[in-house]
Amino acid sequence: MRIVRLMAAVAMFIAIFPSGMSADDTAQPVETATAIFGGGCFWCVESDFEKLPGVIEAESGYIGGHIENPTYEQVSAGTSGHVEVARIHYDPSKIRYAELLDYFWRHIDPTVKDRQFYDVGPQYRTAIFYNTDAEKTAAMASKAALENSGKFKKIYTEISRAGTFYRAEEYHQDYYKKNPLRYKFYRKTCGRDDRVKEVWGA
Repeated sequence: MRIVRLMAAVAMFIAIFPSGMSADDTAQPVETATAIFGGGCFWCVESDFEKLPGVIEAESGYIGGHIENPTYEQVSAGTSGHVEVARIHYDPSKIRYAELLDYFWRHIDPTVKDRQFYDVGPQYRTAIFYNTDAEKTAAMASKAALENSGKFKKIYTEISRAGTFYRAEEYHQDYYKKNPLRYKFYRKTCGRDDRVKEVWGA
């Protein structure tokens, strides 16, 4: 009787997990979403967001310009129309888009036009690039809330529909991990953290 039961259990296991699959193989893949933010140097935006629980990874890249497959040299010249951005891959079951927006605002200086900290030019402008109408509504509402708060005289951060995202060159990806000393030196000398604290408070 025990042998019959054992054989039945084996047959059931094979039916559920064919071709040598294990129980772990049947786990559903994590459903992810993306958000795109421009907040000055993309090294810093990428670094900031990858520290946020619920974010899976961030990619440095370019968006919003008129040149296809732009290079860093073309974008940094300020004539391509592109913005340095980070594309955020996140798990919407762990963090909401509205929370990403709030985090984004509190890691930039929205009070200046075409610059962030000591990086100057339209390629460093702050921007939210939405993928859906729901994201647009949320982004517009978050900006309106800041404008109505009376905290700022003017907010220059643009809100635009996302076009083609061009992934930046590989040496830019995870720059803060690959070049920690250079990144820390840049982050300190650009004044980003000091200015963010000045704008938003500790």
